[in-house]
Amino acid sequence: MITRLGEAAATLDDLRPRQIVAELDKFIVGQHDAKRAVAIALRNRWRRQQLHPDIAEEILPKNILMIGPTGVGKTEIARRLARLAHAPFLKVEASKFTEVGYVGRDVESMIRDLTQIGVEMVKTERREAVQPTAAKRAEDRLLQLLVPSPPPSISSTTEGGETQSPAESVATTREKFRAKLRSGSLDERMVEIEVEDTSTPSFEMFTPQGVEEVGVNLQEMLPGLFGRRTRRRVTVAEARQILIRQEADNLIDAHQVQRDARRRVEQSGIIFLDELDKVAGPKLAGGGSGPDISREGVQRDLLPIVEGSTVNTKYGPVRTDHILFIAAGAFHVSKPSDLIPELQGRLPIRVELQALGEADFVRILTEPENALTRQYAALLSTEGLTIDFSDDAIHEIARMAEEVNRSTENIGARRLATLMERVLDEVSFEAPDMEGVTLTVDAGYVRKALADIVEDRNLSRYVL
Repeated sequence: MITRLGEAAATLDDLRPRQIVAELDKFIVGQHDAKRAVAIALRNRWRRQQLHPDIAEEILPKNILMIGPTGVGKTEIARRLARLAHAPFLKVEASKFTEVGYVGRDVESMIRDLTQIGVEMVKTERREAVQPTAAKRAEDRLLQLLVPSPPPSISSTTEGGETQSPAESVATTREKFRAKLRSGSLDERMVEIEVEDTSTPSFEMFTPQGVEEVGVNLQEMLPGLFGRRTRRRVTVAEARQILIRQEADNLIDAHQVQRDARRRVEQSGIIFLDELDKVAGPKLAGGGSGPDISREGVQRDLLPIVEGSTVNTKYGPVRTDHILFIAAGAFHVSKPSDLIPELQGRLPIRVELQALGEADFVRILTEPENALTRQYAALLSTEGLTIDFSDDAIHEIARMAEEVNRSTENIGARRLATLMERVLDEVSFEAPDMEGVTLTVDAGYVRKALADIVEDRNLSRYVL
């Protein structure tokens, strides 16, 4: 019998490469080659999970290297892919790491961070699964706070000619309060509940395992300092949410969560390793020392993680053999061939992302579901202001974005956000006093808002 390796298989069954690309097209314009590469990588992950464990263990992911300037969609492609696959995802910058022996972040910290993300993902799913039971328990606890149990010495009471024991009387009263609680009429009443005190002492210690591992040991050695509980006065509405979360956590098997999270990270985790070009450089003739050697040291530290190793985390050991690494860099100064050969071999899929032009900017402003024009229209609609972008305004903003990118630093689609802020600066400031107004932004409006800045090349370098 063939055993599937991970829960992600169920979510990937219907995600075929063509459909993955179509989903990415909803948010990212162009870059078809990069989308195809990640779609194939994701489908190969599903294919591997259908195989017998003996052969599946031998099939390693084909990691990807994206080459292209900033602002063309490298990060967004990886982030959307992970969201599509419901996979633990972490974005890190290779330039933030230092080689072993230097002060700074060690490369293993990214696996610990990814594992933490995986634990939170699994825990959130488990909480949602037990939500109805947790809500019922939280309601019962709230009723106990609102209608406390009477002391045992209290005698029987009489209501409506019928004799009730203290317990029966309290039960009757609680049912009346239950109806009020569900209707929301008690939401503003104050109650006192017990919560965990998260303000634990902080200790900064440097170890090969990282600071977070020290925290685990401290919790074991000094249990009195951690997990302390304190009492807080909060509204019934706030108390309900706190108690639901507490009850949900009580219903969840923490050890099972950790096991499932480690498995999910190992089988479906994705790490986006940005700025890889910053740790690559032309080979030094005759060896030498200095920053180039340090950068090569980071590459050598990255190598075992990408190749496949076991990293100790506070949730247990995590293997990196089947984590998908998507590396990226502009490679303006250095080249992929400047990476150490072993690391090059672990990034076999190379895709080049193209710089964006005016036509791409027009599509970015209009086609994606999260297009900037839609975002600004939605934001300003909260003030009762209706804003409409004409076609010529879209083309004018796109034209200016390309012009500024060409004459200053090319930051790709990120330039559009800067231009849009400048175009709508006055409207955003006056919007609270423009309720009921419909404003059409046309090309003339755009040129008037940006004319002085775009014409002054020196000023545009700082403002745009």
